[in-house]
Amino acid sequence: MSEGKPDKIEFKMLDYSTVGSDTVSFKLEDGTIVKVKVGIERVGVATNYRNPDGSLHYAVNTSVKLYVIPYDKRFTLSKSQVKGQAQQDDSSKRSPPSHFA
Repeated sequence: MSEGKPDKIEFKMLDYSTVGSDTVSFKLEDGTIVKVKVGIERVGVATNYRNPDGSLHYAVNTSVKLYVIPYDKRFTLSKSQVKGQAQQDDSSKRSPPSHFA
């Protein structure tokens, strides 16, 4: 272990809030929209260590989600992915859902 540097760095977890939007949208020349959403999964500040310049040392875990929305806003699913296919035709024979009076 080096002098003055801990073997393990301990962190205090910090709460956070979003300032401004967490999503940036881009419109491509073919009309497609690309949305990039950035989030923080976990963030902490070291309690027993500082950077060489004396500033606080942070550990930040992030996530990036990418959404591509085609210009015509269409997509496809196979029939096997659609729930309730077996009951689709004769709605008069079906009883109402249990949460309806």
